[in-house]
Amino acid sequence: MHIDILSLFPKMLEGFFTNSIMARAVEKGVVSYRITDWRSYATDRHHSCDDVPYGGGAGMVLKCEPLSKALEDLDARNRRVVFPTPSGRLFTQAYAQELSREKDLIFICGHYEGLDQRVIDTYVDDEISIGDYVLSCGETSTTVIIDALFRLIDGVISSDSLQDESFSDGLLEYPQYTRPESYCTKSVPDVLLSGHHERIATWRDFRMLEKTMLSRPEVLVRASLDQDRRRRLIELIERTKG
Repeated sequence: MHIDILSLFPKMLEGFFTNSIMARAVEKGVVSYRITDWRSYATDRHHSCDDVPYGGGAGMVLKCEPLSKALEDLDARNRRVVFPTPSGRLFTQAYAQELSREKDLIFICGHYEGLDQRVIDTYVDDEISIGDYVLSCGETSTTVIIDALFRLIDGVISSDSLQDESFSDGLLEYPQYTRPESYCTKSVPDVLLSGHHERIATWRDFRMLEKTMLSRPEVLVRASLDQDRRRRLIELIERTKG
C-alpha cells in the first residue's frame, strides 16, 4: 500500500512512520508513504492556506487553491481520497478492513473550521469520523485511521494475532494475562494455567461476551451469535440479575 498525506504540519506525522510496527512495515516494503506540506503550493507572499468564511462566523476555512494544486499533482481524481472530519461516516473495524484492501490512498489533514466544500466535492471519496468529538488537527485522526488499517495488510502482523482482537468477530477482546502468576494480591485465573485448551477457549469466549455486555451492550445487537454464545449470554444476564 502507498499512502500520500497532505498536511500543513508534516513534522507531526514523521515519528508515526519511523517507529514500532509501522517502521517495520515500511522497511519490509509492505507500506510506502509520502508527506506533502501543501503550504508550498500557496502563491502569495505569506503562503496563506486559510481565509475567513463566507457568511461570517468564527474561525478560518482552508482555501481551495493551494490544496487543489497539491491534489492535482498527486493525481487525486484517479485515487481514493480520505478526509477525516467529525461530520463524516463513523470509522469502524469493518471500514478499516475495507480500506486495508486499497493499494493507494491519499489523506487530507484538516485544520481550523475545515475545508472549503468545493475541495471536498471535487476530490474527496471518504469523509471519516473517528468518533463523536472534535480534535484540533487532522494529523491525529489521520494517524488513527492509518494505524487501524495498515496492520490488517498481509505481512504486517501475523493473522493469529488479529484473530481474537476486539471487533474481529463482533465482540470485545477477552482479558489478557502474563507473568508473574500473582501480583498485588491478584492471581491469573486458574483456567489459563490448566493447559486445557477447550476450557480456556470457553472461558475466553465467556469473558468476551461479558466484556461486551458490560462495556458496549449496543455491540451485541449487531453481533452474530451462534447457539452456544446465546446460551452463555443468557447465563450472564441471569447472573447479573442475581
